Amino acid sequence: MTLPHAPLSGGCRDVPVLKQRGQHEVFCGLTGIIWLHRKIQDAFFLVVGSRTCAHLLQSAAGVMIFAQPRFGTAILEETDLAGLADAQAELEREVDRLLSRRGDIRQLFLVGSCPSEVIKLDLARAAERLSAKHAPKVRVLNYSGSGIETTFTEGEDACLAAMVPALPQTDKRQLLLVGALPDVVEDQALDLLTNLGIEDIAVLPARHADSGLALGSNTVFALTQPFLGGTHAALERRGARHIPAPFPFGEEGTTAWLQAVAREFGVDQARFDAVTTAPRARAKKAVAQAAARLTGKSIFFFPDSQLEIPLARFLTRECGMTAIEVGAPYIHRAIVGPDLDLLGHGPTISEGQDVDLQLDRCRAAHPDLTVCGLGLANPLEAEGLPTKWAIELVFTPVHFYEQAGDLAGLFSRPLHRRAALRMEAAE
Repeated sequence: MTLPHAPLSGGCRDVPVLKQRGQHEVFCGLTGIIWLHRKIQDAFFLVVGSRTCAHLLQSAAGVMIFAQPRFGTAILEETDLAGLADAQAELEREVDRLLSRRGDIRQLFLVGSCPSEVIKLDLARAAERLSAKHAPKVRVLNYSGSGIETTFTEGEDACLAAMVPALPQTDKRQLLLVGALPDVVEDQALDLLTNLGIEDIAVLPARHADSGLALGSNTVFALTQPFLGGTHAALERRGARHIPAPFPFGEEGTTAWLQAVAREFGVDQARFDAVTTAPRARAKKAVAQAAARLTGKSIFFFPDSQLEIPLARFLTRECGMTAIEVGAPYIHRAIVGPDLDLLGHGPTISEGQDVDLQLDRCRAAHPDLTVCGLGLANPLEAEGLPTKWAIELVFTPVHFYEQAGDLAGLFSRPLHRRAALRMEAAE
């Protein structure tokens, strides 16, 4: 059982990286709550922040005013910010009110924001005190979703990393899938792994607090998202071992990811082929339909979600695109190294951001497609550069075989739209 062949020109693991340390465009880490509150079905995410935080979550989630979502904001008022009120006592009162009203909550996350961090509100101490008070019915944890220095996907990383120390110990040999996926995609992954003969499989985050999730030195884990550096470290501190693999984007990436797990559990080649041949064929066919518009086109990645390196590998190897620059907020080689091994020489690999300098490089290169955050997309579109919103790649089901065509379609549609507008203008 072998991984896909590396490019003839060699991979990019050891190429020099352009380090950028300047003004950067980030989207708030609180955004991760939008998909996490759907995934962890008995949790509540209480943001300790300002009205701006509340408006962000309300608008991003599109929640109706009479709905009962499993997230909210404990608003820091002027008296809290000025130190005229005991913010810890006020927070405890709000938590007590929330838990008395919502008896379905089993996990409560106190989520730090820019305002709570500026006034140095100790949410870790608050979580410990409240967890002891409401145990065993409710477990209270905390993490930071502040957008001061973090990218929006780091909200999920911080959340999962906060869960790891509280998990029970087990000596059971098991596979742990790490990363929040849409339920339908997670179910597809579990079906593939079960059909390969892997019996003991757990998922972080689990959908319910009583899932029995535990870990220990006999736990091996496979990441499904490349932005989980903190969670990766927390799991290794608990004795779990990482299975390095390319990420399951596209047919090739999914096959390589499954092969790495299959090798770990001694799955023979005949069984692997029997399980994967049909979905591989479907994925190749679906990708080929979208790739017809992408082949020969160039792409430029601004750093945003940390998905950039695996996506560049998918688009260059499976869709025939040429990567000009692949920018990532952080490059964690233990996590994205296998994808770098498969990404051929040619693109500039950049880490961090100096947004003005990167905009200059993008304009000079004039790529066919630019992947960037919302704040840069409209200005670049006005300059004639088609764009793809990076945040859409996190909200949309894109992992594993059955979503491979949809993933390619996310990149082909902006080019199709631009071509259609040009035809309409010419008529």
